[in-house]
Amino acid sequence: MEAWFESAMAAVLAALALPQFGLSTLFVVAFVSATLLPLGSEPALFGLLKLNPELFWPAVLVATAGNTLGGALTWWMGYGAHKVADKYSHSSHHLRAITWLERLGPKACLLSWLPLVGDPLCAVAGWLRMPFWPCVLFMAIGKFGRYLCMTVALLYIWPNH
Repeated sequence: MEAWFESAMAAVLAALALPQFGLSTLFVVAFVSATLLPLGSEPALFGLLKLNPELFWPAVLVATAGNTLGGALTWWMGYGAHKVADKYSHSSHHLRAITWLERLGPKACLLSWLPLVGDPLCAVAGWLRMPFWPCVLFMAIGKFGRYLCMTVALLYIWPNH
């Protein structure tokens, strides 16, 4: 069984190898990392750019698109999650967070780039039935800014490695 698992993992890693698939792999990794699954897309973006520096803008835009669409999926998951969230609706932290999000509206999705809270924020925006397209726009702006800043910083720190 252990050998089967190791060969399956090797096959998955081979399928996601950046040099072979490039931008499409980056899109998938960015998409999945914007869902509630714990995955970071910055290493994939940085690795692709170290291998192909000429892809800077296409890579940043593809990562932004994938991450924004993943955030939109999370919004839709939140939209349909009323019954689960109702179980926790009586806590004081929950009520303060909901009040804060309702006051900010779709602009709160600018914070969707934050680690740990960004993806659940998209789900809560959907649960609150905030307008979909304004939320997606603010998600895209926040995620683009994160990818641009992180990539420029990483390329500055490790320019020729």
